[in-house]
Order: sequence, then C-alpha cells, then structure tokens
Amino acid sequence: MRPPTLTPARLGAILVVAVAVVTAVIPVSASAAPPLTVAAALAAQDGRVATVAGYVVGQPTATNTVIRSNFTGDTAIAIADTAAETGTANMLYVQVTTAWRGSFGLQTNPGLMGRSVTVTGTLTPYFTPHGGLKGPSAMSLTGTAPSPTATPGPTPSTGPYDTTYYRTAIGKSGTALRTALHAIIKVQTKLTYAQVWDGLRATDQDPNNANNVILIYSGRSQSKTANGDGVDDWNREHVWAKSHGDFGTATGPGTDLHHLRPEDASVNADRGNKDFDLGGSAANQAPGNYTDADSWEPRNAVKGDVARMLMYMAIRYEGDDGFANLELNNTVGNGSAPYFGKLSLLLQWNLQDPPDAFEKRRNQVIYDSWQGNRNPFIDHPEWATAIWGS
Repeated sequence: MRPPTLTPARLGAILVVAVAVVTAVIPVSASAAPPLTVAAALAAQDGRVATVAGYVVGQPTATNTVIRSNFTGDTAIAIADTAAETGTANMLYVQVTTAWRGSFGLQTNPGLMGRSVTVTGTLTPYFTPHGGLKGPSAMSLTGTAPSPTATPGPTPSTGPYDTTYYRTAIGKSGTALRTALHAIIKVQTKLTYAQVWDGLRATDQDPNNANNVILIYSGRSQSKTANGDGVDDWNREHVWAKSHGDFGTATGPGTDLHHLRPEDASVNADRGNKDFDLGGSAANQAPGNYTDADSWEPRNAVKGDVARMLMYMAIRYEGDDGFANLELNNTVGNGSAPYFGKLSLLLQWNLQDPPDAFEKRRNQVIYDSWQGNRNPFIDHPEWATAIWGS
C-alpha cells in the first residue's frame, strides 16, 4: 500500500502534535522569586530559609547597638533597605560565619559600608529578640561602592558662641578642628582638688531640689552635704580615670570639672578605672549600669554625657602642659596608659544620647563660674564625627 502523501496541511498537523507532546513532558520552570526586602525579612522570623537584599549599615554588637566605624569583629553585619538607615529597629542582623568572614566581615572589610548585598540563610533572631539571618549559605555583593555622602553624620548645629568663643574652629574638621579646639579650651582657670567639692555642688545640682546633687551612674538625688568616703556618701568620680595617664588629683586634669561628677562612694569604687564598653553583670546600687572585669556600661541616660566628657579630655590634654597626651582608642583594659575606650561605642553614645538640659546647664555653670572654658562636644555634638569619624 502506498504511504499517505505528506501534504503541507498534514505536515503542520504533525508539528502541532509534536510541540504539544514536548511541552507536556518538559515543564517550563517558573521564574525564581525575588529577594525579600529587609522589612519583609524582619516580619518573617519563623525559621524559613530565604534570600534577602539590603545595604550594609554597620556591625551589630547588641540588641539595640550597631557600630558604624572602628569595627571590632567580622562575625556579623547589619543590613537595611536604605544605605542611610540609622534606626536599629529597621536593620536585619546577619551572621557572618567563618566561610564568609574574609569577604564580608566589617573589621576586615570596612569598605563594605553602604554596599548592597544579597544573602541567603535562616530567618531567626541573631540577638534575641532582634530579627536576624543565621547560617548563611550564600552571600554576594550586588552594588557598587557608596559615594562619600551615603553615610550621614550628626546634623550640624549652630550656637550662641560660634562667632565668639568658637570663631577660630567654625568650618574646620579633622586635625584642623582638633587643633583649633585645643587652643580654645586649654585657656581655663584651674581648681584645687578641694575646690572641686563646691564646684560639683553647683554643676550637678538637682533641678528639682537645690539642696541635692544628682549622682551620675546611680541617678540618685542626694544631699549636697552628704559627701565623703563613708558608706553611701558621694565623692568625686573621675570619669576619665586618673590612673589612665597617671595624673592623680593634681591641679589640671585631676581637678577638671568637665570630667568630674558626684557618685556614691561604693559605686565609684566598683567602677574603679575601667574603660567603657557594653555588657557584664548588673552593678550594685546603680540600676541600668553593667560591669565586668575590665569595663563599665553606664545607664542609658548618661551614655552621651560620658562620651562627651572623655572627648573633651582627649582634646584638652594634648601633652603640652606637663601632663600626658590623653587619647581615645578602641580597646578596654588600658590600665595606666593615657588612653580610654571604646571610641566606637563613645561615638554611638554621642548620637544616641544627645545633650539634655542638665548637661547643657552644667557646661554653662563651669564656663560662667568656675573654669571659663566649655566642653565643645556639648555645644556641637557633630564635632565628634568631624574629628574621629562616624
């Protein structure tokens, strides 16, 4: 029997059937799902494996703390939906395991700040209860390096002393600003250690009770006359511990009201000469303060105060007046060396706890009635970033 003639119509029908068969046995793959935003990842902390895209905005060191410079480790990064994000509630904390630390750890790669990244891992808190991503199976860069303006600093401020007291410092930054501020604030009236008692009664007066002073760490309001070294007396706390530079109570750094504050004698002893850092055990008689073998964490309400007092000391005492050159660094356990840390945290505290009415009044009283010089970081908190970076 002769085979059927292969007409154009029959050929078209055969091709249609062939395409249908191939389509039936080879399914078409669906497009890969796009990465989650950071906001979506924060809302989905349920243990699922997901891919998230965001911008590197810092190194998380605690539930509510992300440092943005002078990084201390390579074990985690914080990412956000914008490179300018500063609110920790809007950041996803991403674990950086050993395989990825050489490329994505911020201590090793500080230039990652502001870069966009895509990471795949398990959506689960990193610092409970803060949202995180752990056990990354993939990490990749997805953007170019940020412009210098991608990371914001504190908003510049103006003040009543800009055209007088600070006139030679306005408009400067870095070393030039540091040099100008040192020349300005080193002109001061120096007190004896005995005069400090009366100075503190004036500078740290309780705004709600003129007979009392406020103790810096414990926050307690206490009679101005209940001072000394007895149990529950208040005494003179050197926020820049006098052993860091070995200046003791000598007239000069040892009697400078800009870093001396009233504190309970036993709390003062517990703090000792420790540097400032996060964590530890709750401090006795000082709610909200924590301490360990080599550091002290002050209560939130005075974290910025502490930072700005230490910054003042580092600028005021540059080694040109017979005392040690005091400097900030990023370590703890500085002992008798003329250094204090941690600078990265102090910069964060300066932003998180801006000067309040109590701190501003204190600065004014010292200027008007006692030393004739000011703490520039209370008048211009943004100068901390201009000198030491963000």
